[in-house]
Amino acid sequence: MTAPESEPAIKPPAPPQTMRDDEALTLLRDGSLEVAGRLVEATNMTLYCSVTLGDRKAACVYKPVRGERPLWDFPDGTLAAREVAAFEVSQATGWRVVPPTVYRDGPFGPGMCQLWIDTEREIDLMRLVRSRNPVVRRMAVFDAVINNADRKGGHLLPLPTGHVYGVDHGVCFAVEDKLRTVLWQWRGKPLAREAVAVLAKLERDIESGSLGRRLRELLTLAEVEATWRRVRRLLDTGVHPYPSEGWPAVPWPPI
Repeated sequence: MTAPESEPAIKPPAPPQTMRDDEALTLLRDGSLEVAGRLVEATNMTLYCSVTLGDRKAACVYKPVRGERPLWDFPDGTLAAREVAAFEVSQATGWRVVPPTVYRDGPFGPGMCQLWIDTEREIDLMRLVRSRNPVVRRMAVFDAVINNADRKGGHLLPLPTGHVYGVDHGVCFAVEDKLRTVLWQWRGKPLAREAVAVLAKLERDIESGSLGRRLRELLTLAEVEATWRRVRRLLDTGVHPYPSEGWPAVPWPPI
């Protein structure tokens, strides 16, 4: 196992605190959804909505299961649950790299509902993708855990605070190695000490903790076991993974 790298000199910024996660989750889960429009560039049906509960109101993204496009390598009707599973892993890491996300019923049936994030519009996404930003590095580790098959640059949402969220996690958690990402700048590099500590906690939590129980509600048993094995492999090797030889390394388009 390779010795982990020391912590970065500058601690990655915390995500914004405009709404606590528990408040956002309650709003998303129990609020009234009103469709305002559709994001037409999205592959699957992606609806921009407002969600209201009492005096609380927020914008959100709603992806109904019935609007999912069938894929050859993922079971039909499972993408929304995979998005929620990605949020659960994000919360378990403590990094909060996925916005609050729930599975709920809506105007077009059950689906995924996620808090809308307003981004920093002045940031150059290509520069961010190629950077050594410690927050983006966390995302690279997170993607390796969930086996993200579609980490495009446009799926990164930088905030004015310096935090970076990631979205569009419907094609994750496959049993086969499908990691496809624009974040390969750390391939083969030793994992940061912080990442090693987080991965050790994840391993325990998937094997016998609340995260494992929650993932088994959202994924197949084989997919949960494969997630645990990916965490174990990262801990055993101590390095960021290399691209797979049998799978395209970068999604298209990359942004």
